[in-house]
Amino acid sequence: MSDVLERDVLAPQTEADLAQIVADAQGPLRIVGGGTRPVGRAVHGQPLSTANLSGITLYEPGALTLVAGAGTPLPDVQAALAAEGQRLPFEPMDHRALMGGVADDGTGVPTLGGMVAGNVSGPRRFISGACRDSLIGLRFVDGAGNVVSNGGRVMKNVTGYDLVKLMAGSWGTLGVFSQVSLKLLPEPETCAMLVCEGLDDETALRAMTCALGTPFEVNGAAHLQGADSSASVTRLRLEGFAGSVTYRAGCVQAALAPIADFEIVEDPDKTRSVWEEVRDVKAFAGKTGDVWQISTVPGDAPGLVARVPGARALYDWGGGRVWLLVTEGVDVRHRLGAFRGHATLVRGGKDTRTAIAPFQPEAPAVAMLSEALRRRFDPRGILNPGLMA
Repeated sequence: MSDVLERDVLAPQTEADLAQIVADAQGPLRIVGGGTRPVGRAVHGQPLSTANLSGITLYEPGALTLVAGAGTPLPDVQAALAAEGQRLPFEPMDHRALMGGVADDGTGVPTLGGMVAGNVSGPRRFISGACRDSLIGLRFVDGAGNVVSNGGRVMKNVTGYDLVKLMAGSWGTLGVFSQVSLKLLPEPETCAMLVCEGLDDETALRAMTCALGTPFEVNGAAHLQGADSSASVTRLRLEGFAGSVTYRAGCVQAALAPIADFEIVEDPDKTRSVWEEVRDVKAFAGKTGDVWQISTVPGDAPGLVARVPGARALYDWGGGRVWLLVTEGVDVRHRLGAFRGHATLVRGGKDTRTAIAPFQPEAPAVAMLSEALRRRFDPRGILNPGLMA
């Protein structure tokens, strides 16, 4: 950290306060939401918290639209949506279990701003899109202290450059979010899953690919490698009206019969609990080692995992995303070599995050564009400097 103590947290009460603080800043700022997603390199700067920019300012269930402050706790939003039978489409992950708890002060909770900053998306992402695909409006303060607004409260709006999509996944390096607008979806009536234990990675991938290739709307496909005395487990999820889910589950089971014998589990509570575990990568929570996320072509996934001996893998998105638990300090990117996709160090100690670039190095042309964008939105280089280096 810098010479600024952690207790000297800047905590604006309003968007105007936030803009003034950024405009007056004399040095780097470390942007803090809930403090539950410490991804990237350590940032040496004065903490700037968005916690007070909180609260749902507009919720129209009939229009499937929500507007809230960037510091609004994600559980509060989910509770409000659940009361109206609605949800966020992209199933955002809660990093707390995987990352080892909560913020440094013990009170951390995921926020809407942090979710958008990381473009955090869960198992339903390959069907419903990523967080950025549900983001329809955004207000933020750039590195010069200017308040910028883009998008609105409906999907159809003419706003010129689509800053909404650009800002999602920027990890606070282009601006500090003050307000976000999101589109929503109805909560399905029920859910069920198909489960098979003991499959090797190649067979599990064939089964997931087969299931996702059917017309029966499988919206979750994950495979966890076995460890110690536990067998591997492959899971598929379906959601919708009760009669439809029962029928479709049977059809998927029949389609998979030539590959493996899947059991249908029609307990919705158990299904939801299991997919929360998949969503939050709880299989690796509390386990010693670093955690990497690989995004790749599903068919390449087993071969990539085989290049990292000793790793344990959780395949999600039908193999399009792979979580790897590895020995601390292992450079997974070096082990993989050239491949179609990218690898991100999600959980690692300070020494590991210093020695290994947490984010995939960009191609030279892309790196030039990224640097130009940062200079445009943060000309003084004060917003989370170095976090994505």
